[in-house]
Amino acid sequence: MSVRGAWFVTVFLLVVAGLLGLGAWYGYQKLPKVHGKANAPVLGVPRGALDYPALPAYAGPHPRMMVRPPEYFPFPIAIGEVGPVETLFAGASRYPFFCGWNAITGRQPLVDNQAGEGVPVFALDGDGQKTKEVIGYSRDCSHATEVTYFYRSTRDGQFYSLHEARNDVQKVTVNGRQVDFIVRVETGTINRHFYAIAVLKGEGEVAQVPNSSNWNRRLIYQFRGGVGIGWRQGNISKGDITTRRVDQLARGYAIIYSTANQTRNHYNIWLAEDAARRLKKQFEALYGEPMYTVGIGGSGGAIQQYLFAQNAPGLLDAAIPLYSYPDMVTQTIYAFDCEPLEYFFDVLDAANTRWRNAEERSIIQGLSANSKANSRFDLMSMAAGLFDSRYRSRARGTTECVEGWRGLVPLVNNPNFVHFFKSFSEDLVSKVHWTHWENLRNFYGSGTNGYANTTWDNEGVQYGLKALVNGDISIDTFLKLNASVGGWKSQENQTEEYLWFLNGSLLPVRLSVWSEQNLNMGSLESPARRSRASLEAIKGIYRSGHVFLGDVEIPIIDLRHYLDKEPDMHHSSASFTARERIRRARGHADNQLIWISHKEYYPLDEALDVIDRWMGNIIRDPTAGVVGNRPAEASDRCFDREGNVLAAGPEVWDGDWNRRSSGKCTRMYPIYSTARQVAGAPVTDDVFKCALQPIERALAKGIYGSHTEEIAGRVEDLRRIFPTGVCNYNEQDVARPREQFIPREIPVKIAGHLIDPDYRQGKMLQEARMGEGEIGHTPVSLSDEVNPNLK
Repeated sequence: MSVRGAWFVTVFLLVVAGLLGLGAWYGYQKLPKVHGKANAPVLGVPRGALDYPALPAYAGPHPRMMVRPPEYFPFPIAIGEVGPVETLFAGASRYPFFCGWNAITGRQPLVDNQAGEGVPVFALDGDGQKTKEVIGYSRDCSHATEVTYFYRSTRDGQFYSLHEARNDVQKVTVNGRQVDFIVRVETGTINRHFYAIAVLKGEGEVAQVPNSSNWNRRLIYQFRGGVGIGWRQGNISKGDITTRRVDQLARGYAIIYSTANQTRNHYNIWLAEDAARRLKKQFEALYGEPMYTVGIGGSGGAIQQYLFAQNAPGLLDAAIPLYSYPDMVTQTIYAFDCEPLEYFFDVLDAANTRWRNAEERSIIQGLSANSKANSRFDLMSMAAGLFDSRYRSRARGTTECVEGWRGLVPLVNNPNFVHFFKSFSEDLVSKVHWTHWENLRNFYGSGTNGYANTTWDNEGVQYGLKALVNGDISIDTFLKLNASVGGWKSQENQTEEYLWFLNGSLLPVRLSVWSEQNLNMGSLESPARRSRASLEAIKGIYRSGHVFLGDVEIPIIDLRHYLDKEPDMHHSSASFTARERIRRARGHADNQLIWISHKEYYPLDEALDVIDRWMGNIIRDPTAGVVGNRPAEASDRCFDREGNVLAAGPEVWDGDWNRRSSGKCTRMYPIYSTARQVAGAPVTDDVFKCALQPIERALAKGIYGSHTEEIAGRVEDLRRIFPTGVCNYNEQDVARPREQFIPREIPVKIAGHLIDPDYRQGKMLQEARMGEGEIGHTPVSLSDEVNPNLK
């Protein structure tokens, strides 16, 4: 080989190595990150914890109709004591369970056994540092209750331990008085999860006896989001409840939070409610009952608020769901469509150059896309393309399916994949079924194969139906799409994820961002097999209260930044899905406001002020009900980047979702849909199992619009693709139980008052007190010194 040739080969290899390294690093940062090996991984579990007997789906009463058992634990938990381990009503503890980190105290969990169950606990040396000597094991991750005082510094606005103060304690004004910005933060464990309580330090207060003199009598229950499948406690730090809620603390609000109310850790709404009830008892035992409790939290934190309002009236008196979804389970209906559709665009129909423009994919997926946005997978795909041709013709831009849901579907659905597997011994990792379904098997049930049942179904779903009717795709594309896109393989037939270096070595390249090894895909000649859900699992999850039915009475301000064009997984249409479920259940949705803002402005304090006036009205005149007490300025609205109200009123969010002409806010912030809505499903997005109709009946009804005659000429193709028929979305979910879950005549408790439920029939009524008006800023208590930092 010539010198020039050797130089060329060397340069080429260096370029390849550089691309591989860059792709590996970037992918490591952006894909579900494999956590490093834990210093104290879970080593063992109690006997029988990993048995998987067949189990029927939940068949009991809806949580709204359940009487919760009386509390047996003697609250309050005193400093140095430990909170309850077993739940009050949410069921037996599941194992394995990985202990998180309390960054406030820095302590290890308490020893509760010597049988090697859970994580090892180590002896400390004379300096308080951990040694290698194991003194026992912690199965349930308990921590004793402790109190720490933090102050906010005038130097940089950060919180520090009070003993570090050097004449730099910030002042705030609450209850008409200027006081030091010092916060009492209490932490411990309840139901195996960390809890925290944060309240401004009262006059003459000592840690053991808190004083409520600087509390404004309003309580915020903080919720947090993320996608979690259980088996871990979660972490807690001072920033979770101080920095995150600094503005509200400065106004005198009390804040409570539990890692059981962060969906990054789990989606069990019974466990979330159980922990919330007990945490409120701990708070009230220390400070007394609040005037009202308002929820705040985004994404999965919003889901909990909607479901608490439905399942357990009285736990929250008002809600401010941020970046909301109605619930987690119905999210899977359209989210699980993403990778089969993306695989079709990227691989099976790669010759169609139309799909190279990411925005074109929205006509099928419904979700937003942006041809100018950079995908977080671009660099990794470029590196992989050196070895795999499927990654060489990438789309311009990216879609919400890619940016929002890629990597999360296998986390929820693949029993062989979990990104925090290094927190457990290798033996345990191989035995656990790592899915959301398994973590909630008491509700979904499980089969004789040992795997939990699932609710995901796409039998009869005609992907792209509306695109066909609107003339956006051809009949050939419609048929090829539906023949190619099948479903997800059953749990027992799924294999590990091919996430390249995340689950193995850098070489050889073994990458599938689509998880196609776990998909059933096909062709027009040999159509793919669709997925069928367990009807019992669907019934069980409905009855268990994990599906948002829309039956909520409390004041709600559904608030979000407009992120659809990012494109971000927190799409604005989810707020309107919740609204339509409320309207369907109650005949109106007048207790729910929708506020959407430019991402540079976040009107959380304004929302709190509106809630405060609304709650004040209810407390003064409970007989007028929730809607009758709605303040004049409590209306739908949208904001620009400066915080100016662009439009407000009852029609500003009209659009395709409610079959009306676009309102002023909708024109500013367009609303997208989902793949199931494009396939003909309603905006409620809650049809797990559609009613099937013969293809001939669908043709006779004209659901293909002007293409009906041409489609009739391809009826044999349709019969091969849909051997059992196609969806009839004029009928409800065939697996939804027919019983009425929530009787309408039962009053709900709001701020200590029984409120008669407001159900209406027919056209929505307009209340005289719901006029449009200027926003009045009358904060509960706010210091001008506080710099807004809403999160």
